[in-house]
Amino acid sequence: MDRSLRVAVVGAGPAGIYAADILTKAAPAATVDIIDRLPTPYGLIRYGVAPDHPRIKEIITALHHVLEDPRIRFIGNVDYGVDVKPEELTPFYDAVVVATGADKDRELDIPGIDLPGSHGAADFVSWYDGHPDVPREWPLTASKVAVIGAGNVAVDVARILAKTADELLETEIPDNVHRGLLASPVTDVHLFSRRGPGQVKFTPMELRELDESPNVEVVVHPEGMEFDEGSLAAIRARRSLKMCVDTLQNWCARDPRDRPRRLHLHFLQAPVAVLGSSRTEGLRTETQELTGDGSVRGTGVFTDWEVQAVYRAIGYLSRPIADLPFDPVTGTIPHEAGRVLDLDGERVPGLYATGWIKRGPVGLIGHTKKDANETITSLLADVDTLPAAIHRDPADVLTYLDRRGVGYTTWDGWKRLDDHEVGLGRPHGRKRVKVVPRQDMIDISRGI
Repeated sequence: MDRSLRVAVVGAGPAGIYAADILTKAAPAATVDIIDRLPTPYGLIRYGVAPDHPRIKEIITALHHVLEDPRIRFIGNVDYGVDVKPEELTPFYDAVVVATGADKDRELDIPGIDLPGSHGAADFVSWYDGHPDVPREWPLTASKVAVIGAGNVAVDVARILAKTADELLETEIPDNVHRGLLASPVTDVHLFSRRGPGQVKFTPMELRELDESPNVEVVVHPEGMEFDEGSLAAIRARRSLKMCVDTLQNWCARDPRDRPRRLHLHFLQAPVAVLGSSRTEGLRTETQELTGDGSVRGTGVFTDWEVQAVYRAIGYLSRPIADLPFDPVTGTIPHEAGRVLDLDGERVPGLYATGWIKRGPVGLIGHTKKDANETITSLLADVDTLPAAIHRDPADVLTYLDRRGVGYTTWDGWKRLDDHEVGLGRPHGRKRVKVVPRQDMIDISRGI
């Protein structure tokens, strides 16, 4: 490779950081700026993983190592498409890789879904993870709650709602989240899955963690614990699914335990309406039956559940970025092996995508690395045809942001904030206590 590449990666979550790592290993002369709208790196690892999942958060150690590479520069608190338009950054880079992820809730089109007390899981996750752009208070006033979904996010939400606040004190939850959960009057959390136990999407680890709280009794209701040939074939094909099913069957058969809170698992129950006039007062579901191939159909039998709050956890969705192609149905940027395509299906020179904005919000961290590899392979194959950056000095883009009045943060600034949060947790025997307000994060990052 004759010329050194200047590349911008938009998004400092795993997808973006893996892309930067793969690129700099394949092209040692390349330099990468990772740009993020948040003042901090790590994306959904910091703001999408439940605080009581320290094992998953250990991924940050590997990502930290990548960001220590002097060829990779973190530029935070810059909202691509808002603070700077895509075309305004083009003169500074040979290529741009979009890795903005997915942080919106997928919609559920049923009557009553917009009633007060009906929430998207992504918003609740952002609240309990201390995201700076969501309100600091959350309406935890329900004693009985419904969670809709059968994936890891649904399980996380149900677990956080069911646990006592003090059980989370050893984690990094912000003080306002602890206070909110402490006041919660919840006694029963009901998780509803439209399909059967043979079609669940959560992992064995996530499922087992439901049963680790000494204050929560997990109740698997036998109605819906059904399997057809399609279910059995799926269980035989996937060891992780078999582990989940074995766990569910064991819980279903065990004797009840006397615990102050209960987390109920219901299968083959599809939500059809959130009930109430001026606020959420219940959830109506329709009992489903398996069709033989693992699919389900309605039976016409309906049940009304007395709940005062409903959380939908049926998937994430990406946000469109100003002036970039976007498919609103799939919630992705149209692409060909990571090469972004315009509305006519033609390649946009120098523009690439990776992660959930590329393939949709599916898969685990390992899939993200494979995905980034495909995109960077495409970028490197195109290197001789990429439009060359006009301003190649890495200082030029920072000068431009300064001139625009964009108050960006840096990697050294993140390390100051990181040390500060760890210091806040140390007197209380916690690994860290998150700083939540955006301006506070920025000020600490800058040593103010």
